[in-house]
Amino acid sequence: MDHPSRIRPEDHAAYRADKMGKATLFESERLLVGLNCFEPAQEHTLHAHAGMDKLYYVLEGAGVFLLEGRELPMERGDMLVAPEGVPHGIRNAGDARLVVLAVLAPAP
Repeated sequence: MDHPSRIRPEDHAAYRADKMGKATLFESERLLVGLNCFEPAQEHTLHAHAGMDKLYYVLEGAGVFLLEGRELPMERGDMLVAPEGVPHGIRNAGDARLVVLAVLAPAP
């Protein structure tokens, strides 16, 4: 993908039957922008990042944000910021596909 350019993130959604699908929309030394794509019942288990913050923005579907000791419902238009070191994840608890924009800074 050439940048700068207009991007429709949903057009780049990539699904897998065995686990969460991923698609990178942009990557530099400073920033990674990607998609996390979930079929029903798929999950990205709790994990944390050292030295980087992560932003999730729900583009399509509904599910649950997993946080250390908490689960927060999520739906289209919701956003979550997981600062460095905060355990986070996602579960598609719905019957439809879930597409989440993920932004990490600095890039891994």
